[in-house]
Amino acid sequence: MTIKEILTRGPLGFGTAPLGNMFRNIPDEEADATVEAAWEAGTRYFDTAPFYGAGLAEIRLGKNLSKHKRDEYVLSTKVGRIVLDEVVAGPQEFGEKGTLFQYGRKNKVIFDYSADGTKRSIEGSLKRLGVDRLDFVWIHDIAQDFYGDEWLAMFEAARTGAMKVLDKLRDEGVIKAWGLGVNKVEPVEIMLGLSEVRPNGTLLAGRYTLLDHDYALQRLMPLAQEKGVQIIVGGPYSSGILAGGAHFEYSEAPPEIVAKVGKIKSAAERHGVPIKAAALQFCLAHPAAAAVIPGASKPERIAEDHAALKASIPSGFWEELRQENLVSAHAPLPIDRR
Repeated sequence: MTIKEILTRGPLGFGTAPLGNMFRNIPDEEADATVEAAWEAGTRYFDTAPFYGAGLAEIRLGKNLSKHKRDEYVLSTKVGRIVLDEVVAGPQEFGEKGTLFQYGRKNKVIFDYSADGTKRSIEGSLKRLGVDRLDFVWIHDIAQDFYGDEWLAMFEAARTGAMKVLDKLRDEGVIKAWGLGVNKVEPVEIMLGLSEVRPNGTLLAGRYTLLDHDYALQRLMPLAQEKGVQIIVGGPYSSGILAGGAHFEYSEAPPEIVAKVGKIKSAAERHGVPIKAAALQFCLAHPAAAAVIPGASKPERIAEDHAALKASIPSGFWEELRQENLVSAHAPLPIDRR
């Protein structure tokens, strides 16, 4: 089965990075209410990772999903980082993601893409989530410091370790799909060029959005279609800037991005289009895309996401964006359902 076929309740999932206290200290009650709102709205695909708050997102998600039968939802997490029992005193630094989860748990988090590290990571995730199995497993953030010596060593460790372990687990039916979970296109291209592994999906965050899609459109999306690999689009709101926030790429949005978002918002207002609707539906319009997983930390945001997916968007809106060079002339666009 393909990823799209496995996601029987539709293409809208829930990315749980915010539940790891991303950007702010989120009360447990608010996190619980957000997961409950997602379930009540019909969300049945949940994506998480050990990195999100050093296991905090997995713990919170598992606690809330324990109210439901395991067969009723699809669950994915990631490998490549291991959460240790060791506690660190200050904020941990994670390269391009900086101190993104400084309000998360204080457990030390280390990189490990080896075969043993992959198995250890999965065991830790199963324990924190309180489940007996995972559906999808993504190899996380193997794109940091791309082209550097450190990255090359990380990718080689994943090629000989994590990728082969996940290939075997998928073939044995232990998991249903695996791939990378990254925010750069190039590592996915390289992985798809390997003959010794057979991924059947990939989670790509922030690289096929209204704000940033040219490179993925030209290189990755056609390659994914050729290889039969489906893309789950993460970060459709580009770290929040497309949903009324101030962040882009995990930090404060630069002036040129703010200006571009302003132009998109102005066009959306002229055509009566919720900008969230434009962001989500653009991602899913490409035939290589199987799902989109916006994050949320407030219950009301969930309702907005579900409404956005159903909203009608007039073709004139997309025509204006193309005329203003705000979307690629080659990008597949949603069909006007009015």
